Amino acid sequence: MSRTERLTLVEREKSELTLQQQAALLSLSRSSLYYQPVAPSAEEIAIKHRLDELYTQYPFYGSRKMTMLLKPKWNINRKRVQRYMREMGLVAIFPDPKLSQPAPGHKIYPYLLRNVTASYPNHIWGIDITYIRLQKGWMYLVAILDWYSRFVVSWALDQTLEMPFVLDAVDRALAQARPEIINSDQGSHFTSPHYLDRFLAVGSQISMDGRGRAMDNIFTERLWRSVKYEEVYLNDYENPRQARHGLTAYFQLYNYERPHQALDYLTPADLYLTRMNLLTNAININERTVQTLTPNDNSLILCQ
Repeated sequence: MSRTERLTLVEREKSELTLQQQAALLSLSRSSLYYQPVAPSAEEIAIKHRLDELYTQYPFYGSRKMTMLLKPKWNINRKRVQRYMREMGLVAIFPDPKLSQPAPGHKIYPYLLRNVTASYPNHIWGIDITYIRLQKGWMYLVAILDWYSRFVVSWALDQTLEMPFVLDAVDRALAQARPEIINSDQGSHFTSPHYLDRFLAVGSQISMDGRGRAMDNIFTERLWRSVKYEEVYLNDYENPRQARHGLTAYFQLYNYERPHQALDYLTPADLYLTRMNLLTNAININERTVQTLTPNDNSLILCQ
């Protein structure tokens, strides 16, 4: 079950089990059961929405330029812009020694994809998180993308940046396939042992972008641009339910119906599922092929 479905099973009143016991049984973070979102001000919402638009258009702008672009409309200083960008998970694409910080004690893995091209489905996956705006708030979207086909293997949406929604997307992706390499930034979600152990357990190699090198994950960055310009900005979501419904429909369109120019106008599903089926069939044929050596000579006979 998804995290959202498990949350609906929590009984907050007149339950024989405490919230702590229910959280343990449902594999939920206990703190998330007590979380009550604080309603942001209308000004904060408007500024964050504008920041999201500016970042989508100019991902190389840092807090200084963002502040200058916001000042004509709002009385805002750079410190506040930096805080909003940090809360939204926005990191400018330029070298900087303090970007995308891991949590203390978390292990950092090297970037493995320099001069490497994704050659087949599930060769390389990329994972990232982005901000999704609502009329009176925001949510966070995480997606796992197959770099070879641009197929969105799984995604999840939540109102907080806590760990469970990332793990939910990972678990659903790994239930379908296993990547040779999984690439991410060095954020605390992706350096967490809870995240890393899932991929290490299935034999995947871990790759992490260098600090200040958001372009290392360029395919996922392009996905966010498409999601926002083709869906989010066109549909002014009133609430989380509308956002979830709209994004569900969009990812169905993106994977199965929308021709992709970089794929010679095939859909991601055309490339991902067709090629994966061919690879699976080839593996099955090889497993059924038995090599035997005749006793009279050293000729090789392939028996299928």
